[in-house]
Amino acid sequence: MIKKNDGFTVLELMIVIVVLLVLAAILIPNFPLIQQRTELNNGVQEFVGVLKSAQNRALASDANSQYGVYIDTSVSPHKYVLFKGASYAVREQAYDQNYFLSNNVEFYAISLGGGNEIFFNKLTGSSQQSGSVSLRSKIDNSQNKTVYIANSGVIGFVAPSSASDEARIKDSRHVHFDYSRIINTSTENIVLTFDGTIVKVIPVNAYLAGGEFNWEGTVNTASSDQTVRVHTHRLNNPDTQFSVTRDKRFNDKTFKITISGDSFGSLIEYSADGATVNGLTSADCSSGATGLSSFVSNCSWQ
Repeated sequence: MIKKNDGFTVLELMIVIVVLLVLAAILIPNFPLIQQRTELNNGVQEFVGVLKSAQNRALASDANSQYGVYIDTSVSPHKYVLFKGASYAVREQAYDQNYFLSNNVEFYAISLGGGNEIFFNKLTGSSQQSGSVSLRSKIDNSQNKTVYIANSGVIGFVAPSSASDEARIKDSRHVHFDYSRIINTSTENIVLTFDGTIVKVIPVNAYLAGGEFNWEGTVNTASSDQTVRVHTHRLNNPDTQFSVTRDKRFNDKTFKITISGDSFGSLIEYSADGATVNGLTSADCSSGATGLSSFVSNCSWQ
């Protein structure tokens, strides 16, 4: 019996070669694009994974602490840091975990209420720094992805539905305001005045960390202690955004903040019960106080 030859014919080999050439013509020019997409996707997925890791630690109240992520665009390649603490400025640096984007990927749009950090609350996993962080390919800027962080703590690639903010109850426990004058951080002081007489002077340069000002403390006014926190979400970049936390459970005196380099008036003023800020009872406290500095704007209850 004559054995049949099972090898390829010349025609079949030619067909295979033509198919391979066609595939090469399609894939080779697109290989850099595929590589860029892969690097971007990997960078975004790792960033989201670190955000969720920080959130999970806060949810578990690991070491009885909050956790967050700080984005640093001042280095190349860009990096982000998983930190332990209520903010990056007051974190426990020994617990920092640094992550770097690839050389071809960068953060290009950060919208987190004026800052570069997201921290998550213990037990709930919620965050005050709702907003978005965008990453893109340095080679092809059209290749980009955005990560969204909701107040509730939801992290994903779809923008949260923009529910109306009108029904949300706002109060003076947490207030933001912008300050347009450049602050000399080497020489100026933040001055707290309680009940018109008790004064606490805070040198700005003594409480700088991570490029931000952060002070929290208790001041004794003889009859009671007053506990407040004053910090910045941005400092001279190009202006300053202050954040003040004053809870009426721990404060029962009139309270105002001034800064030594500004002779035009105070930064913010509270009534003793916290019901009015800058003389106003609404969530918009941008004006209304006699003697308020002209450099202050966009004051709002959170």
